[in-house]
Amino acid sequence: METLRVSSIPSLQLPSKFDKTQSKKLTFLGFNQTSSSSFSLFQRNKPTFKTFTTISSSIATKTENPSGPQVETQTQDGKFDWYAHWYPLMPVCDLDKRVPHAKKVLGIDVVVWWDKNESTWKVFDDACPHRLAPLSEGRIDQWGRLQCVYHGWCFNGSGECKFIPQAPKDGPPIHTSKKACVGAYPSTVQNGIVWFWPSSDPQYKDILAEKKPPYIPEIDDPSYASLMGNREIPYGYEVLIENLMDPAHVPYAHYGIMQTRQPKEKADREGGRPLDFYIPKLDINGFIAEQNPGHSIFLPPCVFCVSIFSPVDHISGAASSPGTEKVLSPQTGQKQALLVFICVPVSPGNSRLIWTFPRNFGVWIDRIVPRWIFHIGQNLILDSDLYLLHIEERRIMDAGPTQWQKACFVPTKSDALVVGFRKWLNKYAGGQVDWRGKFTGALPPTPPKEQLLDRYQSHVVNCSSCNSAYKALGVLEVVLQVFSFSLLGIVAAIKQGVLSSLAARTALVATALLCFAGSKWLAHFIYKNFHFHDYNHALV
Repeated sequence: METLRVSSIPSLQLPSKFDKTQSKKLTFLGFNQTSSSSFSLFQRNKPTFKTFTTISSSIATKTENPSGPQVETQTQDGKFDWYAHWYPLMPVCDLDKRVPHAKKVLGIDVVVWWDKNESTWKVFDDACPHRLAPLSEGRIDQWGRLQCVYHGWCFNGSGECKFIPQAPKDGPPIHTSKKACVGAYPSTVQNGIVWFWPSSDPQYKDILAEKKPPYIPEIDDPSYASLMGNREIPYGYEVLIENLMDPAHVPYAHYGIMQTRQPKEKADREGGRPLDFYIPKLDINGFIAEQNPGHSIFLPPCVFCVSIFSPVDHISGAASSPGTEKVLSPQTGQKQALLVFICVPVSPGNSRLIWTFPRNFGVWIDRIVPRWIFHIGQNLILDSDLYLLHIEERRIMDAGPTQWQKACFVPTKSDALVVGFRKWLNKYAGGQVDWRGKFTGALPPTPPKEQLLDRYQSHVVNCSSCNSAYKALGVLEVVLQVFSFSLLGIVAAIKQGVLSSLAARTALVATALLCFAGSKWLAHFIYKNFHFHDYNHALV
């Protein structure tokens, strides 16, 4: 089989040519030509999978102390408990240890900061107990404490107040009061991502010993390439997951950006086709879906993982996490690739996506090509259907989230995963994210399209690679402009006798014009790739 192109996995594109022996194995989210038959979402005359909790998968959630007390992941009435799970905040590669970072999950405002005294990432309530100023606007002082910059109160890694500048030294130690402490959440780093438990109640202090975040060994395996990205999304968690579970939209919403296998006989320009998906088992713990070929797994509330080459129950990796089950390495020479999407509910109408596509082939590409190059294509993919989904979410909310199945007509097998997610959401999770009364349920107003699709605030400022590239390219743009005007000034200032040669003068002027044109092109490149890139579906 031909080698995948540089942009194949990182930009969610696949080659258009295949070896005949492999053409049925490599698809995007299960895209392949299949015959149509009667639609049965949850039952079918095929061998069923093992019970969801016993599947031998590369995604492990095993507890460190199986015989010890188990965290309840559902309420007494059998419903999914949104606050009994770990939630991802950000990839470590995109967090600066020098400064605190503000994040929101489930409507909870938290601050993520590096505690150099304990050499670990900490997650606190983003509010100083003094006057509720945001600690994320503070600093880390010379003793490694998180300092509120409103009045200088300082906190250690446990959330205890260690210093109140306004308190007299010979007075009572008011900083030791429980009221002076800031709420500290359990946190851990797994698969290169900072996770936190959404409760600062002391009873969850040692929750990591009982339950861990989902673990994907391939991400940590050094034989795999697994560049990460993150983006703030201006539509909700439910619509985000639905979109990622829906490969049928790819040839249309992402036409001209992503490649999919083309059918022998195309019914239209884009090459859409029937897709044969079904879900053999669905319960409160999520579901596994067969995508013919390949499989996917949804581990609520956040993880959706798709295998490209192998079924989920045969995916394996060489690394293990403390307290998780260690699985066997893939066979020598066997190609493995995953699409891992981690979807975070932020607030109504807002979500966060963390993605990575671990693979054990073409690893050298990621070691040569900067991460921001891949992010350009990945952001374009997100932008090309972002407006559609933003509007779609509002129409679903107008109908009512519990009325989704009545409002939407989903008669084909290609919608099986989306229907499965909505069934899980309605049956086990209350039909929507549990915000615990923090919001009225109303969506924020729709901003102008240029603001809605703005990449700078939604991605660049939160990505260390893109942020560095943005600054470097901006400097280069200024340098080209300065050099251009300097050359023109030199030509104008120097006497004609010194540059008597017409060719020399012409060369300097031409160089100046090229530098100026280069700066203009670079300015356009920066704006288009780091700020706003519209996608007009009618003109592609």
